[in-house]
Amino acid sequence: MNQRLRAIRMKSDRKIGRRATNLSLDSTLVAEARELGLNLSRIAEEGLEQAVKAEREKRWKEQNREAIEAHNQYVREHGLPLAKYRLF
Repeated sequence: MNQRLRAIRMKSDRKIGRRATNLSLDSTLVAEARELGLNLSRIAEEGLEQAVKAEREKRWKEQNREAIEAHNQYVREHGLPLAKYRLF
């Protein structure tokens, strides 16, 4: 995550708040991460954020599958709606 996004995220953290949560993690991995000075909470949060995003995208695609397929079928049969105006 780049510095700008991290700064925005830190600001939003203050507004939203944080919640203490218990997690069960591999103790060897936790020890190694701590040795390396890694922020376990931030890493877990980023991983959870990615998993939530991926699941939302998957569900959106499932929910909109029929509409997407109908659009793709239309394009296969009729071409792109404004194709005649394309300059490339």
